[in-house]
Amino acid sequence: MEVLHVPDCPNLQPLLDHLSQVTDVAVVTRVVGTDADAMRLGMTGSPTLLIDGADPFPAGECGLSCRLYRNESGAPVAVPSLGQLRAAIRPRSIG
Repeated sequence: MEVLHVPDCPNLQPLLDHLSQVTDVAVVTRVVGTDADAMRLGMTGSPTLLIDGADPFPAGECGLSCRLYRNESGAPVAVPSLGQLRAAIRPRSIG
């Protein structure tokens, strides 16, 4: 798993904290500094989680902006819930 983020992203640590609660898989973080790199890497705002190179929470356009996720009720949140992360990780770990 990889988390793409801009420097000093306030939501990076909350996402890493959530991930540490739902998996023991290593997470690599990568600072993204340009829109061109964001496009090349598939970063749709900061932070973006990639599992096996794919974003399990597809969002809008690539870029360096802050990212908002939607919780189970559809409300905007800074990071996915523990349940959403478990659901995103589980299908990939079964194969």
